[in-house]
Amino acid sequence: MSNDTVRLTAVSKTYGTGDHAVTALHEVSLSLPRGSFTAIMGPSGSGKSTLLQCAAGLDRADSGSVKLGDTELTGLSKTALTLLRRDRIGFVFQAFNLLPMLTAEQNVMLPLRLAGRRPGRDEVREALDQVGLGDRARHRPAELSGGQQQRVALARALITRPEVLFGDEPTGSLDSATSRDVLSLLRGLTDSERQTVVMVTHDPVAASYADRVVFLADGRLSGELVSPTAQDVAERMTKLEAVAC
Repeated sequence: MSNDTVRLTAVSKTYGTGDHAVTALHEVSLSLPRGSFTAIMGPSGSGKSTLLQCAAGLDRADSGSVKLGDTELTGLSKTALTLLRRDRIGFVFQAFNLLPMLTAEQNVMLPLRLAGRRPGRDEVREALDQVGLGDRARHRPAELSGGQQQRVALARALITRPEVLFGDEPTGSLDSATSRDVLSLLRGLTDSERQTVVMVTHDPVAASYADRVVFLADGRLSGELVSPTAQDVAERMTKLEAVAC
């Protein structure tokens, strides 16, 4: 079995046709090793969200290969992709996407119920304990802070024990202190559970929690930083944005 949780090889994606065509990704090759935390950054319109969507099977690449473990995604049917995302991939977004009428516990149970599984109460409590919210199981989203809601969303993503957790600006709507709490959780999951985490972010401080930062510009890879600091990331982004302008 490959040591990569996700591997993209020469992935290209274009939206629109003719004069209106926009190439979001141009032959991007990227490996995301098991148990690693990768941040993806780039100027607006650089292709980072498209990269995440193609890697997660939410969007189809026009050409190239996308693999989750040993499974090739590019030829899968819509149904097979849906099942793969449900069973093997976790998602956390900027919007928490919790159902307001359900308690934290019920929101966390949802992916298992949708998969036709009867969730064990211990299993759900363990997921909430993992994100520090075991004592908030019966609270509805309106009774929780933004940071607590995002941690419920994280528990919901982890309940299926996904091979990879994708985050699309997961701290984008949180204040800096709450953001650090969520990022520390993601860092801890990588360190203690060997959870593979891939996060799109615009925030150099958020990116500094990752093992490495991958930069995109105009749909192409534009280098990476290993063991990044917030200052190094900010300097690299300033240069990329200056070129983009």
